Amino acid sequence: MSDETPAVARTIAEIRARVAGWRGEGLKVALVPTMGALHPGHVSLVETARRHANRVVVSIFVNPTQFAPTEDFAAYPRTFDADLRTLAVVGTEAVYAPAVETMYPPGAATTVKVEGPAAVGLEDASRPFHFAGVATIVAKLFTQVAPDVAVFGEKDFQQLAVIRRMAADLDLALEVIGAPTLREADGLAMSSRNVYLAADERAQAPALYRILQEVAAALADDPAAAVAKGRAAIAAAGFDLDYLELRAADDLGAPRPGVPWRLLVAARLGKTRLIDNIAV
Repeated sequence: MSDETPAVARTIAEIRARVAGWRGEGLKVALVPTMGALHPGHVSLVETARRHANRVVVSIFVNPTQFAPTEDFAAYPRTFDADLRTLAVVGTEAVYAPAVETMYPPGAATTVKVEGPAAVGLEDASRPFHFAGVATIVAKLFTQVAPDVAVFGEKDFQQLAVIRRMAADLDLALEVIGAPTLREADGLAMSSRNVYLAADERAQAPALYRILQEVAAALADDPAAAVAKGRAAIAAAGFDLDYLELRAADDLGAPRPGVPWRLLVAARLGKTRLIDNIAV
């Protein structure tokens, strides 16, 4: 732990020079990609990164290409100064905070096309361009920072699967690590978007995790019936359900014997869209 404000790199040259210096000392480097608005869940990612590396870089970049025109890019919370204070306390050597023009300069015409776990009827069903934007920005961060490991939260489980697949398919020389979802005391998965919840919605939101647990407990008897009952329970609890699905944890395809399963959900409370998942 430290109270020293991390160095801020704004350009590709700056972050590459800093990482090169660490490499010259024989140090291992971890990257934690974020969009800022940091909360204790992000802190847990930094702590995971620290266990796997000698130096930690946290990127802060609200990526426009993963937002649809109808989504909340302009309103997405931006709290850079507070984020730096948080990262100083947790101990972070560098923050990479490029401008949009750095990541997408004039004339940029290349993106990463993703299929496999990016096209399985979960987040992609309602956000068809989202994972191409995620994969493109993460691939750029991987090549710019060149970390030995990168840490992502399991809360965005489909995103984690997409990034693992991309890193393997493109032969990227790093390890992608998933960190467990951090929850509030009442079970709600921590998310930067939780600030959008009105007081009554915030009190209602933990029901989503409780229902996930109930469905998981009933899967051994009849998986299809348990999931159907869970969907009804989520609607009855006042959520507008996008999906509740049981999938294979590796590729997010249909559940199959011998492969761990994952139960995944997305639902709206008012204007706020919540996602969660648990291992089963």
